[in-house]
Amino acid sequence: MEPQYIKESNRMCREMGMDPNEVSRPKQFLSDIELDQKRRSYSEILSVVSFFSNKLLDSLKGTPILVVVSDANGYLLDIEGDETIKTTIEQFGIIPGCRFTQEDTGTNVVSLSLQQKHPISIIGEQHYHTFLHEIACYGTAFHYTDDNNLLGSVCIMMPQQFQNPLFLTMLTQAVDSIERELLLRKQNRQLNIMNQIMLSRTSNGIVITDEQGITTEFNDFAQEISNNTRESVVGRNIQNSPLTGEYFKEVLEHEKIFKNEELQFTKEDGNEVVCLFDAQPIYEEDKMIGAFGQFRDISKRHSLQQRFNYLAYHDDLTDLPNRRYIKNEMETIIHDINEGQNRSLALLFIDLDRFKIINDNFGHSNGDQFLDEVSKRLYSCLGEKDVLARMGGDEFIFLLKDFEDESYVTEKAEKVLELFHEPFHVGANELHTTASIGVAIYPDSPISMEDLMVYADNAMYQAKSQGKNRYVVYTSELLEDMMEEYSLEADLRKAMDHEEFVLHYQPQFNNATGELIGFEALIRWQHPTLGLLSPAKFIKLAEKNGLITQIGEWVINEACSQNKKWQDAGMEPVKIAVNLSTQQFLTRDLVKFIERVLKRTELDPQYLVVEITEYMAMEYDYSLSVLEQLKALGICISIDDFGTGYSSLNYLKDFPIDYIKIDKSFVNEIMNDHNDAVIVKAIITLAHNLNLQVIAEGVETADQLNFLKEYLCDVTQGYFFSKPLPAQEIEQKYLAWQSN
Repeated sequence: MEPQYIKESNRMCREMGMDPNEVSRPKQFLSDIELDQKRRSYSEILSVVSFFSNKLLDSLKGTPILVVVSDANGYLLDIEGDETIKTTIEQFGIIPGCRFTQEDTGTNVVSLSLQQKHPISIIGEQHYHTFLHEIACYGTAFHYTDDNNLLGSVCIMMPQQFQNPLFLTMLTQAVDSIERELLLRKQNRQLNIMNQIMLSRTSNGIVITDEQGITTEFNDFAQEISNNTRESVVGRNIQNSPLTGEYFKEVLEHEKIFKNEELQFTKEDGNEVVCLFDAQPIYEEDKMIGAFGQFRDISKRHSLQQRFNYLAYHDDLTDLPNRRYIKNEMETIIHDINEGQNRSLALLFIDLDRFKIINDNFGHSNGDQFLDEVSKRLYSCLGEKDVLARMGGDEFIFLLKDFEDESYVTEKAEKVLELFHEPFHVGANELHTTASIGVAIYPDSPISMEDLMVYADNAMYQAKSQGKNRYVVYTSELLEDMMEEYSLEADLRKAMDHEEFVLHYQPQFNNATGELIGFEALIRWQHPTLGLLSPAKFIKLAEKNGLITQIGEWVINEACSQNKKWQDAGMEPVKIAVNLSTQQFLTRDLVKFIERVLKRTELDPQYLVVEITEYMAMEYDYSLSVLEQLKALGICISIDDFGTGYSSLNYLKDFPIDYIKIDKSFVNEIMNDHNDAVIVKAIITLAHNLNLQVIAEGVETADQLNFLKEYLCDVTQGYFFSKPLPAQEIEQKYLAWQSN
């Protein structure tokens, strides 16, 4: 149904005798001098609008659009976006400085945006003039919201085939941000400088200078952080400071703004200090009168994060990188290779021969010392680009990268074997051992990191079986493996249509009460010939061929439907957690899809949990926006596999997260590996301090459960309680159990 404001505008065009088949052109133009003056008077407004409109353009990259900004009288001040469209409209006289009025240009988005009190759209034939029928336009006015003073309009234009109602929502959100920023700036101009900066009441270090850079204020906290007295700083030019001088110089000379710059320095007492530093100009009635800087001491947080990251990626005994470190390094190199970069990669999987005999006969302490001596000798063999890691127990790995010839790999294997010709001295003992080495070279055809690890592992076991103290290069036929994958991919494309996917559910229990509080929904593929396949067999394949989003949507729909069925059958309501893939998380209609599923299934949103990984959270602005929208639906959000990816304290602080899920790789070794135990304790403490709950997955023993209970982990799941079960078994086991 055509909106009334468009009907009225088109009626006016007809009454004025406009010919719809003639091109209407603007008739009023600002001179170059007038346009320059107008843009200067709007400079602050245009900078704010430009910032957010550029973000809008970035978010719609690939879509041919223009973003047009006008003043309150309809004069165009800025046009950004698709050059082809821009060139086209210039032929009709639509350039910066032209004025849009209904009297001159008929029904147009600029004039109607300025007239209406709400966002508008004019699509195709809603335009009066036929030459605009292939165009879709969206627009809205923006104001100073405190006094409703009209400032101008922001409009987007595009070919009609790209039109989408979501663009109007995005434009509205951008204008909301513009209005908030403009109001904030207006209020800041009206405040007295000393009212803006409560020097004596802030826990941040504050520095204020005049327009020449002479320091006028240096508060108590700044003295404490820097170990400089107020007397030694006030009256001196801050631009001479070796720590912040260059920042203040940019602020004072170019009016730059700095935010969250990380600064590190050493105090006279030898203590390392890490601060986040902000700096910006100070204005009074549009005149810059100085600069303001502030320091926030994050030394403790920085130290904790560094220690946390180090423990997560290094071996406690040898101080070498560990399995997680190597996996991350391999994934990076394989990604580069798949992107077409000229890189090479190989693994030497090293397993000590007869180490168990040494450990059993000389004791674990001597065994640990022996492993440390082995690591030092192996380290002496490292090339410039090589990485050595301890994989656990008596297993080590050489990651060789960016070598020119494959002979480098076999020569390295021979050198490693030679390292074991001489005995190792541990205390008064002279210990002898050899090594079996599996070699895997990344092939010409793409394979996964896990596959390459398996190749190296298999080759190592082949070396063991051939008598030890040797290396074996993996040489299995890759073509056969690829054909199997192609066949599985073809089957995977049919699986959805043939309804071959099923969900299994693993229960989650409250550690304090023992109460069943939820399930994690885990997909399985009931393959017609291969039987029941775990996600490890097909999820990576689904990600590669683009089916993962469709499969992920099926999981959400099925899990919500099943949970509602259980509730309707009388089961005590519990939460069901579903995993989001990276591709699914980046899908623009994810929130709308989940909203539709919840509405259709009539499941209360509080009983749905979506799990994302740390990797997804790296796109900070996008992730924050999506998670806030998901949270607004009422569902819960969990960070899965915590500690194995990009562990940032910043997103834990800012994102609307309910749960942190400790990765099972930490839980597996908490009773045996001191580092993993320390990490698990740290994660629990950190989460509770941020008012988040902690879920531990992969619990398989009573000792692990008791450890987690002792350190107040909130929820656990794992094979100790139950493997993932089909819905029917869940009903038989838990529905009946709850009924009793």
